[in-house]
Amino acid sequence: MLSSHEPPAVTVTRPESRSPFLFTCDHASNRIPLVLGDLGVSQAEMQRHIAWDIGALAVAMRLADAFEAPLVASGYSRLVVDCNRQLWRDDAIPVRSEFTDVPGNRALSEAQKTRRHREFHQPYHEAITALIDRRLSRGHSMIYVSMHSFTPIYRGVHRPWQVAMLSNRDRRVADTLLRELRHEPGLCVGDNEPYRLTDEGDYGVPVHAERRGLPHVLIELRQDEVNMPSGQAVWATRLIPMLALVARELGLEP
Repeated sequence: MLSSHEPPAVTVTRPESRSPFLFTCDHASNRIPLVLGDLGVSQAEMQRHIAWDIGALAVAMRLADAFEAPLVASGYSRLVVDCNRQLWRDDAIPVRSEFTDVPGNRALSEAQKTRRHREFHQPYHEAITALIDRRLSRGHSMIYVSMHSFTPIYRGVHRPWQVAMLSNRDRRVADTLLRELRHEPGLCVGDNEPYRLTDEGDYGVPVHAERRGLPHVLIELRQDEVNMPSGQAVWATRLIPMLALVARELGLEP
């Protein structure tokens, strides 16, 4: 589906790093492949949260740079196919996101859905799997950190949390970060809010981290906090020492 001059479906930075961290960004881009046109969605709508996680990649890059860690980032919009969804879910290729219709996703055949999965979802997760396999084969353990962001208002409901830590069965990383963040004055910190991490609703953490027993967390930052470089820098600066503490507590020195 991608022409030779279009960016790849996945980008991997520092694959040979020995850092104790592996960062991923499932919704890094709002790009749509040329073959799909605009999916019937306006440019203004494509700048909104329905198409990508605003600011998440920029923060992930700052964190990965600080720890000289690998970063795996998706190359195309979650409206093409959502890299953090199981493929059987209706919202893996949404026909409507919040209040916005996505005409280009209507009435897709199974073959069309499979093609999107094969060319966008699969390469992204194969890259993560290969990186983890290689690191574990060399005896390098790691902490899996999935970077996301969320809209301040969803379906008319205001969300007070500026940051949230999502976890499921293994709360080691989330609990340390929550403890440290709650020491910060003026922060409203969510614990599995506004979302909860589940096997059914998520893909990256359950498949890559939980199944392998890797310590992990999904970090959600509110988009009005990280939609500008200044806010991205503030949050990266805040999270770096906290993540370093996590690594020390787990016996994985950064």
